[in-house]
Amino acid sequence: MKPEQSERFLIEEIFKQTQDKGILKDVNLKDIDKLTGDASTRRYYRLFTDKASYVACLDNPFNDDRSKHPFLSIQEFLNKNQVRVPKILDHNLPKGYLLQEDLGNTTLIQHIGALTSKEEELSIYKKIVDQLLELHRIPEETAKSSDLFHLKFDLQKYMDETRFTFKYFLNFFDKNQDENLIQELEAQFEPIMKRLAEKKMVITHRDFHSRNIMVQNGQFVFIDFQDARWGIPQYDLVSLLEDCYYELDDKNRETLKRYYYDNLDPVIHGQKSYEEFLCLYEDMTIQRVFKAVGSFCYIYNWRKDERYLKYIGFAMEKIRKVMMDNPKYIVLKKKLFQHYYAN
Repeated sequence: MKPEQSERFLIEEIFKQTQDKGILKDVNLKDIDKLTGDASTRRYYRLFTDKASYVACLDNPFNDDRSKHPFLSIQEFLNKNQVRVPKILDHNLPKGYLLQEDLGNTTLIQHIGALTSKEEELSIYKKIVDQLLELHRIPEETAKSSDLFHLKFDLQKYMDETRFTFKYFLNFFDKNQDENLIQELEAQFEPIMKRLAEKKMVITHRDFHSRNIMVQNGQFVFIDFQDARWGIPQYDLVSLLEDCYYELDDKNRETLKRYYYDNLDPVIHGQKSYEEFLCLYEDMTIQRVFKAVGSFCYIYNWRKDERYLKYIGFAMEKIRKVMMDNPKYIVLKKKLFQHYYAN
């Protein structure tokens, strides 16, 4: 898809400034294609030159210090701490422009679609878990001294996300929401959120699933990380291993959970045993997947995009499986799934 003339003119103008800076020497711009964007205000373009291709992003103008830019500041921090993220080649923040390396079009979900064995799946996911461990090993003092991470997954945030799903998911099935049911569900979700909010935290990606990992020349590159915040390690691990877009082999999932736990220093996660780790993993699966269900419904409400509706049933069955035969979830499971299956 070709960009509008005004967009093309702006990109050509700023790209010329990049050349004048000597950042891209002896490179001639040949063509520009507009890429399919995400749900944000950002617009993406692939720039073709006579030597290589690049990706430009246009967003809202940003006239403040670059160290406060929500994407650029986090990118610089992660890159400095050996987390593989897109390389930024140039920027013009007052015009909302970023120029970065072209990572191609292959996401992890597309890449694993071609796999033919469980062994291949495990090998790939181990490499990604290794990179996730690098993110979670960033020292607490390093993150705090950066003055970038002021938000965390506390009880208020968890409950806000839960209420978000009540609003869009329950309303999706029943336009006349039962306020008593919502209050009963909220009372059952709150102890789960309290357990999660009380534990030691690391810097989390916050949206770490198979559509936010690009695959390029055997490397796995993390994208969409600008909302990184403090959270327990299980937040990202659950996002990856309990991905609503892809079902991992059960044995591989268990192997990867143990692999992650064995390779993260207990000083970092502060959890006393693997049993405690697994209990929090279950709590986190319920919270994270339930929030995803709300997001799928919200996207449909907002954009009438039906592509995400097919993941709702899969996500709810994932939650039900975690709750099954577990006494601490028995009341929540009964109230939630009796309502879900009745609609």
